[in-house]
Amino acid sequence: MHKRQFINPRTIVSDITAGLVVGIVSIPDSMASGILAAINPINAVYAAMLSMPVGAVFASSVFISVQTTSAMSMIIASVPEVHQGEGSLGFLLALSILAGVFMLALGLLKLGSLIRFVPNAVMVGFINAVALLIILGQLGDLTGYSSDAPNKVSQTIDIFLNLDKVDLPSLAVGAATMFMIITLERTRLKAFGMVAAILAGSLLVPLFDWDSVVLVGDIAEIPNSLPRIQLPPLSAFPAMLLPAISLAFVGLVQGSGVSKTYLNPDGTFPDTSGDFVGQGAANIAAGLFQGMPVGGSVSGTALVINSGAKTRFANIFAGGVIAVLILLFGRAIGSLAMPALAGLLIIVGFRTLKPDEIEMVWKTGSIQKFVMVLTFVATLFIPLQYAVMLGVVGSILLFVIQQSNEITVKQWIYGPGDQVIEHDAPLTLPQNEIIILVPYGSLFFATASLFEEKLPDIIPETRNTAVILNLRGKHDLGSTFLNVLERYAEDLRENSCRLMLAGTNPEVIRQLEKTGIIKAVGRENIFRQTEIVGESTNEAYDLAEKWVQAGRKPPAGPSEQ
Repeated sequence: MHKRQFINPRTIVSDITAGLVVGIVSIPDSMASGILAAINPINAVYAAMLSMPVGAVFASSVFISVQTTSAMSMIIASVPEVHQGEGSLGFLLALSILAGVFMLALGLLKLGSLIRFVPNAVMVGFINAVALLIILGQLGDLTGYSSDAPNKVSQTIDIFLNLDKVDLPSLAVGAATMFMIITLERTRLKAFGMVAAILAGSLLVPLFDWDSVVLVGDIAEIPNSLPRIQLPPLSAFPAMLLPAISLAFVGLVQGSGVSKTYLNPDGTFPDTSGDFVGQGAANIAAGLFQGMPVGGSVSGTALVINSGAKTRFANIFAGGVIAVLILLFGRAIGSLAMPALAGLLIIVGFRTLKPDEIEMVWKTGSIQKFVMVLTFVATLFIPLQYAVMLGVVGSILLFVIQQSNEITVKQWIYGPGDQVIEHDAPLTLPQNEIIILVPYGSLFFATASLFEEKLPDIIPETRNTAVILNLRGKHDLGSTFLNVLERYAEDLRENSCRLMLAGTNPEVIRQLEKTGIIKAVGRENIFRQTEIVGESTNEAYDLAEKWVQAGRKPPAGPSEQ
């Protein structure tokens, strides 16, 4: 495990420089996330101020930047309680704390591996739909036209049907900001180019006296003060359970991208569960101090590293930079133009689109394709917390359906030099033979009937045949499959044949004993799995060979003809 080093005197200058860059850039970035979430932008700034240092202290990753993310903002925007009516701040804080508790619990229980239950097809569909929603959702602020349509897609259609109502000064501010962001980022300003572009775009408003352009201060009050601790009412927590679970899923998946991408200074990968802990603690801290939910940001982490960070102190210092800037320039933040921030978010949206990942999933298979499209469409038209759950549940159900139809039974035949040759299983069982059968695929209850159909039929002519079923790698057989074994063993016995189980796991043997099915099979017909692959099958084959030979009837003599 990486030894936690919070500050190194030899690299302090590099960490301070990186923290200064990240802190300054994070203010407009987090404000944009707040606007995207349809909440007061200051709650997003407060979240970044607290989450970056807290995440740096508790996470396994040295460089992970825990802050606001666009995907999480879109989920928050789809939760009506957090931005409508009185007490909305209490619901927002409850959402942050609950999401943090879920993340923290998963981390402390070392359940980082649960991320594998969120399929890549779900996340590709979700992230790309979120990217599209980010772009469409900013067209109103960019054009100065407010649509009353029920969702982002219909609002976009409404805007294009009412182009004569577009506010040209707002469009000019947004377009100029986007042009400057793209241009200045290629200069020596780099990350500061975004800050400079937003400031320059906002300065166009007083310069040309464009009163029609909406400012941040027109929609939210931005104080020159740091947040005080504020506890949400207990009544706010129940309604936030499902959105908090969705936020935890999305935040942790995004955070795992950091864990799997960026090495710690000692050359080791961070522990995913440890990063869960850091994100959980950061969310709880944000929720206690009036901040929105946060998660591990891949782009934010890349900025920290590219700015020259060497230790955790870079993110800790970044939080301090944000606090100082709030105290000094909090009121001035209200003078930023909404179209300028909309321009920033549109660029973020386009950069979030992942056409290469869409193409990869599309080529992977029909199930992955269906899951991606389902999640994408659901994300566009239903609240995002339900879209994430729908994608996960849908993918699990489709996986079960797919697995329930994927079962094959092959026959092994010993060739020259004890080579194993694999053939399709015979349709019927011959007499006086040894048949080795190997099932491939899951043997849970839904596939048991398919497995039974693929077993060779026992016909009247079938006599004195031993069937060896190789169960190596099967650790848990359900009662449905055990009943299939029992029936087949009894049918074989009625025809003077024998069922033998090779490569049998100790757990499977215990199941056979507890269910009493071991009586139908016969304890002498069970061969325990060993470390040597094929050893138990060879033992069963040797015994079966003697048994079949002993059961062969000698050919009739002349006196019997």
